Amino acid sequence: MYIEAHTRAQIVNSEFLFTDHDFSKIRTLIHRRAGIALGEQKRQMVYSRLSRRLRELRLPEFSRYLELLESSHDGEEWQAFINSLTTNLTSFFREAHHFPVLADHVKRSKQPVTIWCAAASTGEEPYSIAITLAEALGERASSARVIATDIDTAVLAKASAGVFTQEQVARLPAERLRRFFNKGTGSNAGKVRVRPELAAMVKFERLNLLDPVWPVKEPVDAIFCRNVMIYFDKPTQKKILDRFEPLLKPGALLFAGHSENASLVSPSFRTIGQTVYELGGKART
Repeated sequence: MYIEAHTRAQIVNSEFLFTDHDFSKIRTLIHRRAGIALGEQKRQMVYSRLSRRLRELRLPEFSRYLELLESSHDGEEWQAFINSLTTNLTSFFREAHHFPVLADHVKRSKQPVTIWCAAASTGEEPYSIAITLAEALGERASSARVIATDIDTAVLAKASAGVFTQEQVARLPAERLRRFFNKGTGSNAGKVRVRPELAAMVKFERLNLLDPVWPVKEPVDAIFCRNVMIYFDKPTQKKILDRFEPLLKPGALLFAGHSENASLVSPSFRTIGQTVYELGGKART
């Protein structure tokens, strides 16, 4: 007998009925759809974020919301569900030690450079990559590309717009601000927009890393997959890293987050710097 299915435990002073069974089902659904492994400690976070959907849909309890999801194999509400439970913490040149490594790497390339940013969020990371390429490659940057993907359609819309507040770009050097951003005026005062020539280097697309087919087909010079793997269990991490391998050019780099270690999950990757990896141990053709 599945005892949790009858448990009526709720978060104290909650607006909506949220049972242990509801939480368990949500954990199962988000893992199945997006590979995200939610721990027990995420219960309050799940309640808080999904409560917004219940209010929007005027549903009285979580069980009704889950019924709505499961009545449709796919659709807009599934995307809203995923968007609600993904975490988007980002900033320009976050984990700054990675960008000089990228600059040195692309300077050695004789061919057009392509970088895949696998967690684009609201755009700060892919635009930081594009700035690095522009500075490192000079005139050759016109042929460079940044493929920027994310599972969350809401943040991708913000990223594509390329508009940021002064607070979001406050730590950028004045020279970078002048070169790569236009300052807003009038109703846009206090904001900046990415210049067209930089925006042209970045292509945004929705991608779920669990999808059987990825839009990234061509070999790339580097993959930025930072602070993503921490949300997956070990088997899912291994599966994703295995799929990265054929997409990396010989000598290409994988950039991970500060608390991630690709070499512990996949023996195919070896450490060459602080959370920077390259393929090792398997022959490349």
